[in-house]
Amino acid sequence: MKALRFILIFALFFGLVSCEKEIFPDLNQPFELVVIDAWLTDKPGPQQIFITRSQPYFENEFPEKVEGAIVQVISSDSVVYNFSENDSAYTWTAADSCSFVEVGQSYFLFVEVDGQQHSAFTTVGVVPEIDSVRYNFEEAIPNFIPEDHYLAEFYARDPEGLGNAYWIRGWKNGEPLSKPSEISIAFDAGGSPGAAVDGVQFIQPIRQSLNPFDQEEAGNLFNPPYLLGDSVYIEIHSISAEAFFFLTEVATQTNRAGGFAALFAQPVANVSSNIFNLDQNSTTKAVGYFNVAAVSSAGLRLSLTEAEDARDRFETRP
Repeated sequence: MKALRFILIFALFFGLVSCEKEIFPDLNQPFELVVIDAWLTDKPGPQQIFITRSQPYFENEFPEKVEGAIVQVISSDSVVYNFSENDSAYTWTAADSCSFVEVGQSYFLFVEVDGQQHSAFTTVGVVPEIDSVRYNFEEAIPNFIPEDHYLAEFYARDPEGLGNAYWIRGWKNGEPLSKPSEISIAFDAGGSPGAAVDGVQFIQPIRQSLNPFDQEEAGNLFNPPYLLGDSVYIEIHSISAEAFFFLTEVATQTNRAGGFAALFAQPVANVSSNIFNLDQNSTTKAVGYFNVAAVSSAGLRLSLTEAEDARDRFETRP
């Protein structure tokens, strides 16, 4: 009798999961917020800050740039960098192609929109150099990846001292790996602050986190991450601990599976922001994030020589 009751409950549960009805709720018009996207780096070339306004949830139009803003970044040694307005963003370009970013230096963001003054603060953390990049050969996996393939892996050592945070960004054949599921972040050499993995090589899940697993257009199989002739490019960005948690929230809120997994997903919520209105009594708010990063990078194309070396290592695995 207990077994029958369990089967009935189980069937009812999955019956509820499988029942889906498309609805179109009437939502109240939201308050419009200024959105500031300010991720600056020490890479050569122009630095851009994007300022837009928030949109209703179901609006599919690309947000338009806020015009007429005053945008400045001020270093802790009182140097002011003015960002000028162009068609899509607010841009600063060094006359000699040098970067204003210095590890250990603090930076203040100042943005004035419609008479409202917004600010943010961050400090540039250390970034490890990438020692090497290589490919590992893997045999086909039945019912998952139907052909032999290669996994890209990078090697880098977290500098000693707890509290370093990183955003590891990747490109395959020049195309960014930008899906929510492909956001790769590290805290010291591990995946979270609680791991307390410091001053060592990044753990393997992080070293191999930039392998895309794209599902085929037809069927449930996945395309191989890398094949002969493919290339990978990797950047490690130093980020603040607060930016680490911001990206964690972004991944959680945007990487939502449907069906059974959706039952256990976190509720939809706004992600955090480190941008605030200088007038504490103002009801006008801004959201977004400001981070200034030091960047290290490396890349590698899967040549015939690299492929043969990967197969040799595979054959000698213990």
